[in-house]
Amino acid sequence: MKKITFLLIFFTSCAFAQENTTIYYLIRHAEKIRTTEHLKDPQLNSEGLKRAKQWSQVFENVTFDVIYSTKYQRTIATATPTSIKKSLEIQWYNPSNLYDTNFQEATKNKTVLIVGHSNTTPAFANKILGTEKYPSIDDRNNGNLYIITIKNGQTTSQLLHIPL
Repeated sequence: MKKITFLLIFFTSCAFAQENTTIYYLIRHAEKIRTTEHLKDPQLNSEGLKRAKQWSQVFENVTFDVIYSTKYQRTIATATPTSIKKSLEIQWYNPSNLYDTNFQEATKNKTVLIVGHSNTTPAFANKILGTEKYPSIDDRNNGNLYIITIKNGQTTSQLLHIPL
């Protein structure tokens, strides 16, 4: 499974890494500490730390231009191993203001990683697509990878699930 996922991501990024192409990779933060349900900004648990590192391995052959995260500990910790491997500083986005004109311009013709939440990641993907293709995901699903490619005005998407 890991080899197939790697090959799919590798060939997707290579096939479209050219002019007039924007590729968005959207993931939800890794597994969080759940011992205190009322905690607003929990850190990653041990599985989450493993998954964050695993994401950096999944993206090993993807050349990102920019990495975006919300300003929560769990999203930052999920993005960090990839940002370190890619030598990219994490940029912030507001999960209440998804895919506005400024974001579209800032990411045009780039390959972008976006780390979000169970409610914002599918919503962000849908906003990029301009349609309600992807439903909300279960709060315990941390393995979805949405890949959206915009090439010469044509938009395609795929959803992969990467097990831990």
